[in-house]
Amino acid sequence: MILPHKTLVLRLSSIGDIILTSPLLRTFRNAVGKEARVDFVVRKEYAELVRSCHHLSIVHEYDVATGYKGLQALALQLREEKYDLVIDLHDSIRTKLLRATCKAGDIVVIDKRKFERWLLVNLKRNAYTDNLTVAERYIETVEKFGITNDGKGLEIFIPDTTLFEVSGKMAKLRLNQFEKVIGICPGSKHFTKRWQREKFAEIAIRTAEQYHAKVLLFGGRDERDDCEFVKQEVVRRVSEESVHNFAGEFSLLESAAALEFCDIVVTNDSGLMHLAAAKQKKIVAIFGSTVKEFGFAPYGTEAIVIENNLLDCRPCTHIGRKDCPKGHFKCMTEIDPDQVFTSIKNILA
Repeated sequence: MILPHKTLVLRLSSIGDIILTSPLLRTFRNAVGKEARVDFVVRKEYAELVRSCHHLSIVHEYDVATGYKGLQALALQLREEKYDLVIDLHDSIRTKLLRATCKAGDIVVIDKRKFERWLLVNLKRNAYTDNLTVAERYIETVEKFGITNDGKGLEIFIPDTTLFEVSGKMAKLRLNQFEKVIGICPGSKHFTKRWQREKFAEIAIRTAEQYHAKVLLFGGRDERDDCEFVKQEVVRRVSEESVHNFAGEFSLLESAAALEFCDIVVTNDSGLMHLAAAKQKKIVAIFGSTVKEFGFAPYGTEAIVIENNLLDCRPCTHIGRKDCPKGHFKCMTEIDPDQVFTSIKNILA
């Protein structure tokens, strides 16, 4: 099989899905060589995740605010590039239009295991047989070119200026005065993927007390209130020096740079979980309405996934929901802080 000289990779969103492309980008670049073109299309709000990637030539940013006209203009621009290969890792309506317009010599598309996913969500029948993660399914799309997984996990490329700025902010926290640094990410895009903030606060307090740990809270602007709640509980029961809230303060790459300072990260199934995995951090991940079979468990790092496997209503979705369809939310409410704290102790040991 002749390797392509000019390749386009399509993955428009979201945080975790884009980070999980990194093993494919690395192995593909190593196979085609540094002289080949490897371009990427991503939504504008997630472009920072790949803008500095050493394995990419050009990053095309799609602004959803431009609507169909903007998408059509991008498609025509991409057609002018005359790509040899298009790798569609999204397989959405938008990427179907882009890959069709490109008229590339070859097109490969991710197998999302949609039928297996439908069976598990709707009939609770597990038909997954290969247990491949999403990162491995991405590499599967280019197997015909002789490309295989290198086993090196995820990666994220952060500009030196960002690393320098974040390091300066972290230095002010005097982390060397603490025995451990614990990262906590209590947010997630969907409600049914969020463990209760009161329980995250309990974990933060116990780690601060028993490990003499500094607790660092991460999240976006929408998650600042939950992070602030956790912070104030730590301040009230331990000390103000034991916790710092970065939610809403950092960009995605700045969050990744700050996560580097953590000994362990406690998180929901979220984009920040994958950022922590890209920094090879130890992770305790709490899964609610979603399950590991969908392929989004922490990849390429030491991790423990906590989930309630005693419910016959899980999974109720593959991406998360705005509320519990049963009204009880037991997938999260029945996960006890003791269980999470035991996992923290085990992984730190």
